Amino acid sequence: MHDPRNDKLANIIVNHSLELKKGEKVLIQGTGFASEPLVRAIVKASKAVGALPVYKFENQETIREWLKDASPEMLELAAKTDAYQMKMMDAYVGFTAPENNMELSDLPVETMRMYMEKYNSPVHMKIRLPHTKWVVLRYPTSAFAQSAEMSGEEFEDWFYNVCTVDYKKMGRAMEPLKALMEKTDKVRILGPGETNLSFSIKGIPVIPCAGELNLPDGEIYTAPVKESVNGIIAYNTSSIHDGFKYTDIRFRFKKGKLVEATANDNKRINLVLDIDEGARYVGEFAIGVNPYVDRPVNSTLFDEKIRGSIHFTPGNSYDDAFNGNKSALHWDIVLLQEEQNGGGEIWFDDVLIRKDGRFILPELEGLNPENLSQPG
Repeated sequence: MHDPRNDKLANIIVNHSLELKKGEKVLIQGTGFASEPLVRAIVKASKAVGALPVYKFENQETIREWLKDASPEMLELAAKTDAYQMKMMDAYVGFTAPENNMELSDLPVETMRMYMEKYNSPVHMKIRLPHTKWVVLRYPTSAFAQSAEMSGEEFEDWFYNVCTVDYKKMGRAMEPLKALMEKTDKVRILGPGETNLSFSIKGIPVIPCAGELNLPDGEIYTAPVKESVNGIIAYNTSSIHDGFKYTDIRFRFKKGKLVEATANDNKRINLVLDIDEGARYVGEFAIGVNPYVDRPVNSTLFDEKIRGSIHFTPGNSYDDAFNGNKSALHWDIVLLQEEQNGGGEIWFDDVLIRKDGRFILPELEGLNPENLSQPG
């Protein structure tokens, strides 16, 4: 059955996120066949502006079988063929629509590390991210609704609300925060719990994200000066990485390096962080502001946009906010600071700018939920 909300979302993707033009080549990739209605809507919207869409489907069950006992040669072959295709593209849209969020959870960490190094890094980190206009999102499925602890209908309504927020208004409201971050040196993050971090963002570019790269969107990011991070962050959300759900994640940093990492599986998380030298340094610091993303749903793409949150990311730094750190890993892990999550504070150069998830400087109040949720 046709859902007009897919047409609205496809229009945002084609005309706002990617700004596709006549003759541009766009790869539309769906992982999970449930995403077909939205893939079809994007194919239609792409052709309407004269772009040249190419599409393909995968599913996680086949990916799991492909990765079991995978050899480096097999992954390198796949990387070469997909890198060839990616180099031809001007734009990329990627969906995941899993029927089982834990389908990859029983694959060994070593297998997933090899996949990141041999396939993901050469195709996505080295080609897609720096050389295409791209947007990635998840499509609502029963598995996704279940992990979000919502009914299917409730989750679909929530999904389309968070993905189709007024991004132009959001972009305007981000401008004062961008300007403030660009002139900030010292950042301090306090709470909840034992979280007490300090670092510098001096000289690192600041990138507002209002529907251009991820949907849903609603974050503004930079990166810490590589060796400036000191202190502890005790995350209060879970994070699914390579099919495994990590909880109780706690990192301690000294002179930029992640020197101690604990979680519900200490061995596994440290294997992830030992993939290369850059994985133990931070590649991103970001502040979440989407007014409709009001709870974690066990999906990083959504959770990193939660209002009143930050994420602090071990691994690769993006080229547009580069701090010198390169890694096959880029792991966004979210810390919630609204009052109901234990509260917390963000300080820029000894000035309090956000308390318990709410911006308190007058020029930043437009980013508070009651303001961003109003039509522009």
